[in-house]
Amino acid sequence: MTELITADFVELELSTDDRHTATRTLAGRLFKGGRVTDLDGFLADVREREEQMPTGLPGGIGIPHAKSAYVTVPTLAFGRSADGIDFGADDGPAHLIFLIAAPAGGDSEHLQVLAALARRLINQEFKDALLSAPDAATVADIVAREVVPS
Repeated sequence: MTELITADFVELELSTDDRHTATRTLAGRLFKGGRVTDLDGFLADVREREEQMPTGLPGGIGIPHAKSAYVTVPTLAFGRSADGIDFGADDGPAHLIFLIAAPAGGDSEHLQVLAALARRLINQEFKDALLSAPDAATVADIVAREVVPS
């Protein structure tokens, strides 16, 4: 089975306050890693999804996501922002950003990842672990251990 997240898909210092720029940064990692075949095409799908409903969640979380023909396998990218990025949540900016990329036909996998992630994000210890993780490999390990459906 292909790993959902690897250290290559983690950006610990997102240095923008624009959600589209942040999403492009994370998607660029997926493109570089071969998980996304057309960066602009995938970003158009993510933006279309964002326009339907903001993907900011309470507690400083952003979850931009899309099912796209340009995604090869279900993949998760993660970004951390010290200053926060507005993803449309009522309580303010997101400091933890998860970009979920799912193949166009991957309905159940996409929803499984989203549901597992949402369940874990209720847990403050999980969020704190991600906020304080010293490096990308640690983040990938935490997410893989806590979120990946077994």
